[in-house]
Amino acid sequence: MSDIITEISGGILRVELNRPAQKNAMTAGMYASLAGIFSEADKDEAVRVVLWHGAGNAFCAGNDIGDFLKNPPGPGESPQSILINAFIAFEKPIVAAVQGAAVGGGTTMLTHCDFVYAGESAKFKLPFIDLALVPEFGSGFSIPARVGHLRAAEMFLLGEPFPAVRAAELGLVTRVVPDRDLLATATGTAQKLAAKPAGALRASKRLIKQAWIDQVRAAAKSESREFSERIHSPEATEAFTAFREKRAPNFDNLPKPQAAE
Repeated sequence: MSDIITEISGGILRVELNRPAQKNAMTAGMYASLAGIFSEADKDEAVRVVLWHGAGNAFCAGNDIGDFLKNPPGPGESPQSILINAFIAFEKPIVAAVQGAAVGGGTTMLTHCDFVYAGESAKFKLPFIDLALVPEFGSGFSIPARVGHLRAAEMFLLGEPFPAVRAAELGLVTRVVPDRDLLATATGTAQKLAAKPAGALRASKRLIKQAWIDQVRAAAKSESREFSERIHSPEATEAFTAFREKRAPNFDNLPKPQAAE
């Protein structure tokens, strides 16, 4: 069974992350596949809107740690950077249905969606710093631009989980709905969008995005460079070792980071 399932009907391309036992954690191969899916969908006239969700009781738990350590993203054309570029270039509406865990990239990828419906069970978390890493998917720009510096600092620097209701207050989700109604609500919005004139829909999304697209692209490039450096740092080695050993990390005796000049 594929890690990502797609099907098209009535102008709607349904994209389902399909690793329920792993809470749909992303591998390098999944990032590359998802990038290809969005790139092809953008060119396919039969696709008018994308409906994106996860199998099981989670949307996406972020990176699959084992795969991530075997295939860490570099500063160049990593699968993650290819997916970021595909998101930035995508001109058709993306409707996401989020249930359960949306961790790390499982939250930051959503900043590229046009509608995000969250089930009452949804829990969001940005634990990048706890893993000695930095934000990704252009979220270092897009989230502060959306919620303000103070709220973004709370989300990124503390990395504490927050519920769907708080995500709605912050403007990270369109609406919170009962879990039982989640997919039906997102599907209903996708159907409404698919019935609209496709050219005007794409042009309107292009206009809505144009004010921030360059900033997101620049942020993603800076994040990629910093992320690549962080992943090889002593802090990250300790953070990931502690994670796999199920213990608290100890950063006290590590080499001190150089001050920026």
